[in-house]
Amino acid sequence: MASDHKKTHIGSHKLHPETQMLNYGYDPALSEGAVKPPVFLTSTFVFPTAEDGRDFFDYVSGRKEPPEGKGQGLVYSRFNHPNSEIVEDRLAVYEEAERGVLFSSGMSAIATTLLAYARPGDVILHSQPLYGGTETLLTKTMASLGIKSVGLGSCGVDEAIMREAAEKAIAEGRVSLILIETPANPTNGLVDLKLVRRIAEEIEARQGSRPIIVCDNTLLGPLYQHPLKHGADLSLYSLTKYVGGHSDLVAGAVLGSDAMTRPVRQLRGAIGTHLDPHSCWMLGRSLETLGLRMERATLNAQRVAELLRDHAKVNKVHFPPFYEADSAEGKVYARQCSGAGSTFSFDIEGGEAAAFRFLNALKIMKLAVSLGGTESLASHPATMTHSGVPKEVRERIGVTSSTVRLSIGVEHVDDLLVDVKQALDVA
Repeated sequence: MASDHKKTHIGSHKLHPETQMLNYGYDPALSEGAVKPPVFLTSTFVFPTAEDGRDFFDYVSGRKEPPEGKGQGLVYSRFNHPNSEIVEDRLAVYEEAERGVLFSSGMSAIATTLLAYARPGDVILHSQPLYGGTETLLTKTMASLGIKSVGLGSCGVDEAIMREAAEKAIAEGRVSLILIETPANPTNGLVDLKLVRRIAEEIEARQGSRPIIVCDNTLLGPLYQHPLKHGADLSLYSLTKYVGGHSDLVAGAVLGSDAMTRPVRQLRGAIGTHLDPHSCWMLGRSLETLGLRMERATLNAQRVAELLRDHAKVNKVHFPPFYEADSAEGKVYARQCSGAGSTFSFDIEGGEAAAFRFLNALKIMKLAVSLGGTESLASHPATMTHSGVPKEVRERIGVTSSTVRLSIGVEHVDDLLVDVKQALDVA
């Protein structure tokens, strides 16, 4: 039977992403019949003919587009290789995007995207809070290049606040990008992507060009949120988190249309922020169980969050399902998301000292940064992931000394509940 390695339908039935993660983009006939893709440990590739070599270089450099139905061809592993192409194809399937672009880390995906679209004198409008590394990239590296940044405020559903920030950004220069992280890390604050798109179009009417809308989809994607369907141009990931899912690799990605990803892909090749074949192979393995892992972790997180919400030592739990259904946040959550994910934070009574007592008392949850792995992790954002953000900014955006972040894994939920209870008793 001939292999159809990009099959999306059986008759009129559309295959689900969970099924396509095991098949799409890989033809066993091209690899000695191996059921799983091998790791292609090669730096360079043999051209069938000199003419193919000429054409492949034109394709990967973006000077020409390959003919309909024909790939770019393989040239050199800084540009592309079989393992990356398989994963890029499968990620694009999950978000129904035209193109996926893999990177050596989430931060290299963010940095390459910003550098592809922002120029000295431009302004980046962004949601708050952002992941600490992103915040530092904007305030230090981008600022040193003459690229300014303006925050949208900590409420991404308030039109008046967001418009006020947009006015400030326009006064500073050409707004080239709007960078959104929703849900926010670690507060789970939501950003209304349709509202952001409307504001971007209003900015276009005034400055003559529409800002590119980039959404960091790490906390819910690609299972529970599809930003491209809600007005974003690019959906961005730290694949280190849920997609990799086993705390054993570092990677990133950008998804979007061919046109929107092309400058990012070309800059990746120029500066060498591509991902290595072995890590790509590991991502392909992880994509096969992504749905199962995220579903189990999300169910566990719901139970842990409910325990914390009802505990006397907890002031507030920042978890999307706890938004009132008729609130602005609740309406955005219902419209934009299909699940809550398993990463959330809570504010403990007693400040940093109590937070540290809680963290030090945990028996099952591991005290470590990152999130989205099979194991449950706990951390203190103010002194860890967001420690590079000025204190006054942290306090304003809700990352306080009392805030503890949890990433709930796939352990048995009863064990997790016992662990949290005993740690709260010590705190």
